[in-house]
Amino acid sequence: MTSNRPEGGVRAWQVLRNPKVWMVPTVIVGTVAFLLSLLYLGGIINPRDDLHRLPIGLVNADQGAVVAGVPQNLGAQITAGIAAAPDPRGQISWRLLDQAAADDQLGSGKLAGALEVPAGFTAAVAALGTPAQPTPPRPTMTVLTNPGVGSLASSLASSIAQAAAQQASARLGTSLVAQAQARPPAAGGAASNAALLQLADPVTVEVRVGHPIGPHSGLGLTAFYYTLLLVLAGFLGANVISNGVDVALGYAASELGPLRTQRPLVPITRTQTLAVTCVMSVALAVLTSSLVMLATVVVLGMDASHLPLLWVFSVCATAAVGLGAQALIAAFGGIGQLIGMFVFIALSLPSSGATIPLQALPTFYRGLAVFEPMRQLSDGVRAILYFGAQADAGLTRAWVMIAIGVVAALAFGFGMTTYYDRKGLHRFHPEVS
Repeated sequence: MTSNRPEGGVRAWQVLRNPKVWMVPTVIVGTVAFLLSLLYLGGIINPRDDLHRLPIGLVNADQGAVVAGVPQNLGAQITAGIAAAPDPRGQISWRLLDQAAADDQLGSGKLAGALEVPAGFTAAVAALGTPAQPTPPRPTMTVLTNPGVGSLASSLASSIAQAAAQQASARLGTSLVAQAQARPPAAGGAASNAALLQLADPVTVEVRVGHPIGPHSGLGLTAFYYTLLLVLAGFLGANVISNGVDVALGYAASELGPLRTQRPLVPITRTQTLAVTCVMSVALAVLTSSLVMLATVVVLGMDASHLPLLWVFSVCATAAVGLGAQALIAAFGGIGQLIGMFVFIALSLPSSGATIPLQALPTFYRGLAVFEPMRQLSDGVRAILYFGAQADAGLTRAWVMIAIGVVAALAFGFGMTTYYDRKGLHRFHPEVS
């Protein structure tokens, strides 16, 4: 019986003893693992400590009241005091707004939350200090959450607003207790211990949703995962298309299990090859985006409105990512796939602002968010899914950045391939032509 194994073939242990075999994989894999660890965890280690100017609304709907013959508006005093409180690290951006403006900014994602002093607040506080009457209801302040900006951003805003309301209640309580203890007997006498205990913390803090989103919105995370699907479809699709075209044109072999085929080499310029892969990326973006919508909206029942707009945006977003990846592959060859992974995945995910809000990211990631595609695309998807497709909710910026990304990808990709072709740096040997 004749063996098909090459006579005198190299043994595995001989390959493993060769340092050159180890060098490139070791350096690349080790570097990638180290950098990915820094990039992914560097943005989420301590979001509270990295917090920078988180936008929270302050709403005073209190009309004021006459207390002891003096007009007062405790709501205005409390909101002004909260806005002026020391914030040496600039972690919070308090915005004094009326009710209509606060609702508008919650509904367009410009606020992570809001703290509202309701109508009749001053009168309710004044009633607490009035003796010889049934115990009045406690005055309230309302914390409004905004789950559409992301669960963590909304949670941070809610906890900050609640803490501010409780501190305001404690300061107000100190004043009320002092007034009650100083009240002369003719005016009703000193308050009881139970009354003083109520006066010490007079305000009830309520939490409710300021801008509700659908129950099938993943607590504000569906926008992030939907965007991630679009980016992966564009990036992975570009890699599959590039490899498939190389196989079809004879520049790479096709291996399926033990079967290996090599097609005849087709003499084609780098520029023409890039044109082929770009057209295929755009065409397949229509298919992949449609399937993503079919799976998420139809099969899984994800809450989504403005479906035609969502489809068009999805196609354009996926195509833009695909064109960017094709440009990198055309310019840098095989290593372009690794570069693309960092551009579209490794650097893009932690700077997207979709899971960790931009205001809670370190400065480095906030800088990346200016141009990294995940931030631009997630803002657009979030505006469509949660904020009524309002232009100022991030949708306009998303469209502008998609257009800039497409132009930049095409200019860079075709600029590099044209340069290579003019220099004679072809992918085929001259005798092939």
